[in-house]
Amino acid sequence: MPFVELLVLLADVNTTRLDPLHELLAPQSHVTALVNTLIVLLLVATVVALVSRRLRTPYVIGLVLAGLVIPQESLPENIGLNPEIILNLFLPILIFEAAINTDLSRLRSTIKPIFLLAGPGVVLSAAITATLLQFGLGLAWITACAIGVILTITDTVSVIVTFRNVPVPPRLASIVEGESLFNDGTALVLLSVITGIHVSGTFSLGQGIAEIFIAFVGGGILGSGLGYLCVGLFQELDDALSNILLTVAVSLGTFQVGQVLGVSGAIAVVTAGLVIGGLGFRQTSASTRVTLLNFWEYAGFGVNTFIFLLVGIEVKPGILWMTIPAALLAIAAYQVGRICAIYPLLYGLGFYDHPLPLKWQHVLIFGNVKGSLSMALALSLPATLPDRSQVITLVFSTVLVSLVVQGLSLPSLVKRLNLSRISPIQKQIESLQLNLIAAKAAQNELGILLASGSLPKFLYEELFASYQSRVASSEKDLREMYNQRIISGNEEGDEAKYLKGVYRRLYVAEKGAINDAIRKGILSEDIGRDYINSLNEKLLVIKDDN
Repeated sequence: MPFVELLVLLADVNTTRLDPLHELLAPQSHVTALVNTLIVLLLVATVVALVSRRLRTPYVIGLVLAGLVIPQESLPENIGLNPEIILNLFLPILIFEAAINTDLSRLRSTIKPIFLLAGPGVVLSAAITATLLQFGLGLAWITACAIGVILTITDTVSVIVTFRNVPVPPRLASIVEGESLFNDGTALVLLSVITGIHVSGTFSLGQGIAEIFIAFVGGGILGSGLGYLCVGLFQELDDALSNILLTVAVSLGTFQVGQVLGVSGAIAVVTAGLVIGGLGFRQTSASTRVTLLNFWEYAGFGVNTFIFLLVGIEVKPGILWMTIPAALLAIAAYQVGRICAIYPLLYGLGFYDHPLPLKWQHVLIFGNVKGSLSMALALSLPATLPDRSQVITLVFSTVLVSLVVQGLSLPSLVKRLNLSRISPIQKQIESLQLNLIAAKAAQNELGILLASGSLPKFLYEELFASYQSRVASSEKDLREMYNQRIISGNEEGDEAKYLKGVYRRLYVAEKGAINDAIRKGILSEDIGRDYINSLNEKLLVIKDDN
């Protein structure tokens, strides 16, 4: 769906009928205002991206802070967060994008801690959070339970952005990503049960367990069925554009079918995404796979950009300031719940699976940042729920304080924990790279000075030779390190990672040159596309190995 249409839905327009001329001109002026707003928001997001990169802060936090300074009254028709749009459009896109990029082999190796955290961990954490909020804020039990579930959802985007800037062990990153895939589904199922209890006014433990079982098992079966159906269609289609349309239809349609059947749409989308990413992409050519992955990466990035910008716009600074004490209490409550769930459960994990280091558990706790889905669920609560308006304000303030405070402090915490130490070999490689980069840059500058007449030739030759000796020495050491690794039979060390990075850049450069030659008519498309497909295969192999 184009973002202009999306903003039209977010605006929820109520047009007043006046006369035929007004009816003719009003939609045009409204669409123009929406387009102008879209342009402004995109420019704001671009500026935030540049500033965030300079300051080395998470991009999503910058978006939220930027949204705070944008007055909501300046936007047409009160554009803001619409829970139906987030749950039915944004959530399936984000879940599907994460699922298709999940490595099934890595997921299998971490499935025990993931299910432990996304299942019993969510239930235990929500129960403790609800209890603390009920006693701390004097809320009704049904309201406290709803907030407890809403605040168990973790915004993985902020955590993954941190992991990209600060190196962490791959297994820890897989656990965080895998937990987020199933965490949302668990929370949505629990909130549905709580809402049903509130509406009906009765509670049956057996019925609640049955609803949860049906939601999870039914969602898994539905997602698997639609995922394998999509895999079969992938075998018939090898057109990138058709496959993009197919995956969009499956991601959004699976969620809607799950809602209609009364099973978990989120779990269904996760399962379908895992099946398609693990099996379906193998049925397509490398070029189609690269196109699909690039499209979904852009879709996820665009959705997150608008969500977090709208989060900041939705929260009014004055109300935020007044509710900070309650928000800090809520943060303390859900962190206590997270602590009581993480440490005991992962301690028990060590008796039947690989134990997780204590430092990793610290990251899982302090990386418990809240995000836009919590806000969307708060907006979707029944109107008859006690203290609903106060709940929405509390959740909004809690999410914003969590994003800013926890999000900004998380990178420094991960650095202090020193989770991923650079090996001596990696340090040596980087030292040799430094010598090569510096010496080559100096030689290039010497050539410029010689060509311009600013440097006599005898001095140029003398200085060039001194730098060349540094280049030769560094290249010799790198060659010896690589050859020793080959002789020892271990090609997956730090040198291999270094070489993969070099090859990735070379393959991308080759693709750019071939595409330019095809556009200019120097090469025929048949020959050029075959070579590009082979480069795509090599790029995919490098990506899978990392």
